[in-house]
Amino acid sequence: MAFDDDKIDPGIAALLADDTIPEMEFDVSKKSNFSFGGTKNNDFNNFVAEKTSGKPKMTGCVPEVDLNIKSFSPIEKFFEETPNTYYDDPAYYKKCLTGEGSSSQRLHSLMLKYLNCQDKKDRTVYRQQIITAYWEFLRTLAPKMASPSVESCKRMAMRFGILLPSLATPEQKKMFASSIDKNVTYEPVLYMDEWIRSVALGHMKPSTTDEVPSKGIAKGPAAEQQHIMALKSKNSGKIQTAESLLNAREAERSTLENSVENKIRDIFQHDSIPGLEPHKTPYTDIQRKMFSDIINDFRQLQKIDKDLSKHLEDFKEAKQTELSLNDKSSGFVEEVNVGKEEILGEMSTIRQMAKMTCGRQGNQYPVFTREFFHCTEKGTGFRENVIQELAWIESIDPQCFCRIHKNIPHRIVPYVLLVPTYGDVGFCWEPFDRYNRLSSRGRIAIPMYPRDLRIACLTAVADLRWQVAKEKASFDWMSDGLTGHYYQYLEEHKMKGDIKQFFIEDYILWMTKESMGTQKLEKEVRGIFWRYIPFPQEIKDDLKKRSLVYQELYQRDINRSMSDGY
Repeated sequence: MAFDDDKIDPGIAALLADDTIPEMEFDVSKKSNFSFGGTKNNDFNNFVAEKTSGKPKMTGCVPEVDLNIKSFSPIEKFFEETPNTYYDDPAYYKKCLTGEGSSSQRLHSLMLKYLNCQDKKDRTVYRQQIITAYWEFLRTLAPKMASPSVESCKRMAMRFGILLPSLATPEQKKMFASSIDKNVTYEPVLYMDEWIRSVALGHMKPSTTDEVPSKGIAKGPAAEQQHIMALKSKNSGKIQTAESLLNAREAERSTLENSVENKIRDIFQHDSIPGLEPHKTPYTDIQRKMFSDIINDFRQLQKIDKDLSKHLEDFKEAKQTELSLNDKSSGFVEEVNVGKEEILGEMSTIRQMAKMTCGRQGNQYPVFTREFFHCTEKGTGFRENVIQELAWIESIDPQCFCRIHKNIPHRIVPYVLLVPTYGDVGFCWEPFDRYNRLSSRGRIAIPMYPRDLRIACLTAVADLRWQVAKEKASFDWMSDGLTGHYYQYLEEHKMKGDIKQFFIEDYILWMTKESMGTQKLEKEVRGIFWRYIPFPQEIKDDLKKRSLVYQELYQRDINRSMSDGY
C-alpha cells in the first residue's frame, strides 16, 4: 500500500521533501569514558538490598546468575500509566538520522522514494534496498548506544525499528509510548539497544560466532577490565555452584540427623511390664533393627560431611577470589571497553539473528510500519509479555531452563534478545558459553512482531532444549538421552529432514495440546517426552484420569522410581 501525504505528519512530510540531513559531530569510535556517578558505598547498599529482597545483582541492565531463584516473578505492570512523548516530537525523524553520515543520507533517500512510489514493482525494489540501508544505519548507530546522552529517538529506532512515527497509527504510537523503558524485571530479557550497550560496556560477552576477529581487540586498561569482568563472571558461577552444593548437602545432613534423632528417641522408649512394675520391656525387634540403621546413617553422615567440607573449601576459595577481583575492579568506571570492531561484529551477528527469525521467505523489512504490524498489545514482544510467556512455558516444562550438575538441577535462564522483526520463529543462538558450561547463560532470540508470540517463544525454548540435551550427550547424542531416543524414533520410521525442526514441532504440540490431554503426538514420541520433558506432578495426576494412554505412562514412572534405572 502507498502512503498519501495527508497520512504523514506535516512536519515529517516537509522533512522528507528535503534531501539533506544535517551532520553533527558525535564521535565515539575511540574509547570513551562514561562515568555514571555513585559511590562504592551506594553500590554495596544496592547489592545488600537486592540480596535481601531475593533479587539478583544487576550489572547495568543485565542480572547476574542467581541459582537461588527458582521461578519468574509475576509481572505486576505491563505498561506505564503515563506514555512518554518521544513520538510526539515533530523533529523525531530528523534527530534520528542526524549525525550518522552517509548511511543516514542513503536511508533517507530510499525512504523518500519508497513512501512516494506508486508502482508495486518499484516499491518492492526500494523495500529490499531499505533493508540493507537500515542495517548499515544501525551499524553506524551501535557504538553510540553506550553513551548515556544518546538521543531517545535513536534508541527507539534500534529498539523497536521506529524510524518514522507517522508510519504508525495513533493507537500504535500510544502503545509503544506506554512501554516500560528500563529493565525492572530483574530478568535477562533485553531489547536490542540494551544488548548492544551491555556488550559495549563489557557487561556481556559478544555472541559466539565461527569467525575469529582479527582486529578491534581492546588493549591496555580496557583489555585488563575485560579480563577482570570475564574472571568475575566465571568465578560467580563457581560461587553459585559451590553454594548450591553446600545447601543440598546441608539439607541432606539435616534430614539424616533428624532421622537419627527420632530413631534414638524410639530406641529409648520402653513400656512397663504388666504385673512386674517398675521393670520395663527389653528392646523390641524393631528397636534392635534400628541399631544397624543408625550405624548406616552415621556412615552416610560421615560421607556427607566429607563432601560438605570439600564444598565449603571451594566456596571459601571462590569468595576470596571474588574479594580480590572486586578490589581490582573497584577503580573501574563504566566505559566503552571493547573495540569498535567488536561492537560492529555484534551488530552483524544480530542481523543474522534477525534474518533467522524471519526465514528465507519471510518479511525482513526492518522499519516499523502499520502496513506489516498486526499484533495486539499482549501479542507484541515487549519484555513483560515475553517474560509472561516464558513463565507459562516453565509452568508446564519446569526443567526447560535447568542444567543438571552432580544430580542437582541449576536453573539458569538464558539471555533473551528481543529483535524488532516481523518474523515468527524464535531460536537458540548458543545453549551456554563454551568456556563456562556450568553456570553461564545461553542466548535465544525472539521476534517482537510475530503472528503468535507464544509460538515464537516456544520455538526458541524448544531449540534451547534440543541444543542443551545434545551438548550434554556429546558424542553419544544419537544414542543417549532425549536426543538419542528421538533420533532413533525418526530412524525407525525412516523420516527424512531436519531432525531439530521435527523436534521443535513436536515440542509445540507437547506443550499446547498434550498438556491439556489432547493426544496429537505419536505414541513413541509421547513416551520419550513424558520421560525426558516431564510435566509437573499436578498435570500428570490430572492426565492419568483422562486417558489410559497417560495412565500407562504414569505407571511407568512408578516402576522406574522403584528400580535403579530411573
